[in-house]
Amino acid sequence: MAAGVLVYIVVCAAPPAARVEEFVELGRRRGWELAVVASPDALAFMDVDGLELATGFPVQSRWRRPDEASSVPDADAVVVAPATFNTLNKWVAGIADTVASATVSEYLGRSVPMVVAPCVNPDLSRHPTFRRNLHELAEWGVTVVFDDDAPRSDRMASWEHIADQLEAAIASRTGL
Repeated sequence: MAAGVLVYIVVCAAPPAARVEEFVELGRRRGWELAVVASPDALAFMDVDGLELATGFPVQSRWRRPDEASSVPDADAVVVAPATFNTLNKWVAGIADTVASATVSEYLGRSVPMVVAPCVNPDLSRHPTFRRNLHELAEWGVTVVFDDDAPRSDRMASWEHIADQLEAAIASRTGL
């Protein structure tokens, strides 16, 4: 079990973002601390106050001012779910124009366990850049959880499956 780790969940603007508290609860039952990093557009999907209460940390969605201390410790692992077409492609291209995209880029460089669960419609999922980028992330050591054959209503893996994949990624890196 990977207890005692701080997991960032980077949330993008897609329907599963409205249920991110399910992942927070799953993680807490596994002994993880969690903090939420949201793309600006994801905020409208989420219960920010509820997530802050559940995690004990502010939801991060804006840049800190230079004189402002960090409100969340560094993460030991990162989940990106739901990951949108836009954020996933920006991540691979190294575009860090939001706190969410900067976080995933930075943590890739830290070599912490990372899991990405895209939530894109079938047409976007067939875009050649998206396909290449899924493979690129996997080659970089990110666990990619994406079912090409899933029906449109289930375009993201279950929160339970994502948590299982993160637990496996943490265990493979730390031997726990």
